[in-house]
Amino acid sequence: MLTWTITFAQDTKKPDWKKLHYLSEEEMLSGEKSTLFNETNPPSGTVRFPAEFEPMQAVTIRYPLGIPTSLVKQLSERTKVYCIVSSSYESQARNTFQAAGCNMSNITYYNMTTDSYWVRDYGPWYIFNDLEPAIVDNVYNRPRDNDNLVPINMGQLLGLTVYGMNLTHTGGNMMEDGRGVGVSDNLILQENSNNETNVRNKMRSYLGIDPYHITIDPQGDYIAHVDCWGKLLAPDKILIAQLPPTNSQYDEYEEVADFFANTNCCWGYPYKVFRVYEPGGYTLAPYTNSLIVNKTVFVPMGSNSTHNNNALAVYQDALPGYEIIGVTGASNTPWENTDALHCRTRGVMDFDMLFVDHRNVIFGEQPMQDSIAITSKFIAYSGENLKQDSLLVYYSIDGNAYQSTCMTATGNPYEYVGYIKGYQYGSSVDYYVFGADESGHRYSQPSLGAVEPHHFTIEESTNAMVTQSTTFGAGWNWWTPNVGLDGAELLSQLKSALGNNGVKIMAQDGRSVTNSSHGWGAGSLTSLEVGSMYMVQTTSSCNFTVEGPAVNPASQNVTVKPGNNWIGFFGTEAVPVNTALSNLTATTGDAITAQDGSSATYTSHGWGGTLKNLVPGEAYIYNSKASVSKTFIFYSNNK
Repeated sequence: MLTWTITFAQDTKKPDWKKLHYLSEEEMLSGEKSTLFNETNPPSGTVRFPAEFEPMQAVTIRYPLGIPTSLVKQLSERTKVYCIVSSSYESQARNTFQAAGCNMSNITYYNMTTDSYWVRDYGPWYIFNDLEPAIVDNVYNRPRDNDNLVPINMGQLLGLTVYGMNLTHTGGNMMEDGRGVGVSDNLILQENSNNETNVRNKMRSYLGIDPYHITIDPQGDYIAHVDCWGKLLAPDKILIAQLPPTNSQYDEYEEVADFFANTNCCWGYPYKVFRVYEPGGYTLAPYTNSLIVNKTVFVPMGSNSTHNNNALAVYQDALPGYEIIGVTGASNTPWENTDALHCRTRGVMDFDMLFVDHRNVIFGEQPMQDSIAITSKFIAYSGENLKQDSLLVYYSIDGNAYQSTCMTATGNPYEYVGYIKGYQYGSSVDYYVFGADESGHRYSQPSLGAVEPHHFTIEESTNAMVTQSTTFGAGWNWWTPNVGLDGAELLSQLKSALGNNGVKIMAQDGRSVTNSSHGWGAGSLTSLEVGSMYMVQTTSSCNFTVEGPAVNPASQNVTVKPGNNWIGFFGTEAVPVNTALSNLTATTGDAITAQDGSSATYTSHGWGGTLKNLVPGEAYIYNSKASVSKTFIFYSNNK
């Protein structure tokens, strides 16, 4: 005789076989599972297993219901509802939904016989194989042949290829982030001969899951399903239940929470772990067993209003901008701590979604550089073209208004790149990636866009102060400031250093200040500007040294007009002409000349000539052959 020994963390008031969620007494004693399964080769293309928080085209339910009709109404108002129902019950289902005020045009009926309403566990696992939607079927771990046939039947009805993955698995013990990361507890090993290598290989081949986080089962309960204790809310967020310290499973829950708090998400930094309190015992609190549908979260409510309100607040804090809706279970099919809303529904990914996959997220402190590249894939599963002018990086520097830059193709499949510029040392930068395609699909990463963007900072200047030393020869000298001092203060220091040797200081626009026997006059030149060149006339050689903050080339615009322009280069190190002027769209024939006569000219092959480098604190005359003015920033390798 087969003996079952099972413990419970949250609900011990019912014999195991009367909990109804998965096994009857007869099923438990039989120890059998369904044998209706056909193994196939894995998909041959690039496989992606979308997450629940990605765009959904429908939610699958089963009739007779395990959820309240009020939830069906709410779902039908937001998306399609796929109702699995036998032909003998379809009329009753229609009448029930009509009476509940459902949006009947959003409900589609799929006739097939089922054994239970736990569609989460036996329903199809929808994937993309390259651009094509498909279904992965696994070995169902319960002896319910009608339920087990649902993925195959849905594949036929929807016209999708069904791949048979020879692993015993169940939907309640699987969550994924849509970017290759999956989570299950160790039931997946127990039900597959503890052959971890085989499990991981199958999950990678059929579902594209790698890494696959296999945790302990913190509940210590018979069900051992991840959706009874945790939930991925976003690629970098996970919700994990929290028990009182007096609960016998408290340490196990904390162990799992600590694991994720110290494990990197797909974006390269540790998960943001949110905790929802579940008191244990006989108090109903199935809060992790929720359903996310297109920025709405349906949360099963428990038996304590205070705990309910706190749970809703945790979801709202974790998902600002989402609609959070509490749902009370039906009187004839109430929620259980190990069986609630998520167990009785299953989302259907949007087969035509636009996927924005910016994997190399920029975060933390970044070194100073002239620009930061944001690279992302845009995959239009609809098969329609991308809107090239709508592939954008939106960014905000130091809390200022968002600005955008267009992304351009890199040459790699689906991949585009855009650049964030204009920050300074110590800047704080928020950004998100946005795309649209010709089918009308739009998506952002992060999905909340400016509500909750990616974030990074620029390092504080490691060269906070620079010293500029200049020797002026007798006659005219080309000169530019290379320190970030106030312009009037710069001019005052220059005049003081020149003393009686100084004759005149003049800008390109004719503003000047002149020295005489009575000293420096007022003149029309009242301040100096970094990036501009000045003519300094002296009677004899003299030195000028000034100290001030380093100037970030990325923060200072330089404008060149048609014809000759007096410009100055600034920074902390010499940079090759080709590199220094890489952000300027030069015109063939443009030339840049130093005071010593060395020069470089722009051709179709780039800049060439005797002038090899631009030197900080040196001034140049730039001759532009363009018919319009151009504004640019110098490229620099400043750190």
